[in-house]
Amino acid sequence: MRNYSELLVWQKSHELTLKIYKTSFSFPKEEIYDLTSQMRRSSSSIPTNIAEGCGRDSNAEMKQFLIISSGSSSELEYQLLLIKDLNYISEVLYLELSAAVVEIRKMIRAFIKALPQA
Repeated sequence: MRNYSELLVWQKSHELTLKIYKTSFSFPKEEIYDLTSQMRRSSSSIPTNIAEGCGRDSNAEMKQFLIISSGSSSELEYQLLLIKDLNYISEVLYLELSAAVVEIRKMIRAFIKALPQA
């Protein structure tokens, strides 16, 4: 069993989730049950699945949760593009958040490749 909070990829994804929550507070109120909720779920899914994988007994299970986490990062990447195109965030903020998502996904992929095969 791993301590997820010591993993840099978990720390970065947790920080990104906090930024997404902070950013989404400024979205139009009619988005609260739609895009705001979707973005919060997909962003929090990244560190949540890393944490859950760390609590599992095998590398195969850990890998599966990392794959789910990577999928959530792809989902969030699109949602960021959407909110930029809807003019809910600036181009500068979009580039910052998008770069963070890409970095985290690369870290997840590297983690998956580094896991010993069972």
